[in-house]
Amino acid sequence: MRQGNVYYKDYLAGTITETNEGDYVFQYEATYVEAHPSEFITFTMPVRKEAYTDNKLFPFFEGLIPEGWLLDIASKNWKINRNDRMGLLLACCQNCIGAVSVVPKTDDHESL
Repeated sequence: MRQGNVYYKDYLAGTITETNEGDYVFQYEATYVEAHPSEFITFTMPVRKEAYTDNKLFPFFEGLIPEGWLLDIASKNWKINRNDRMGLLLACCQNCIGAVSVVPKTDDHESL
């Protein structure tokens, strides 16, 4: 299982998880739901207590992953398969342009 903390601006908004079965789960943090109920990370995932689940990476997170020549560079430098979408998301999306960033969670459940 791989996870990343999802930040919206300077706030921990939630967690993205790739399960051992290959499914994806995005869960807003309870404190974020209470403090920022109208500050969603994307229109397709409004703030709510229930988790979002899918068998493929959510389109919003797919959109954060580099494309073209930048994807080639990231894939070669970090030795990540281009089809490993979660691996690319965790490796490449810590300093995205825009308000959302994804920071890998370590084994002790703290962000890097």
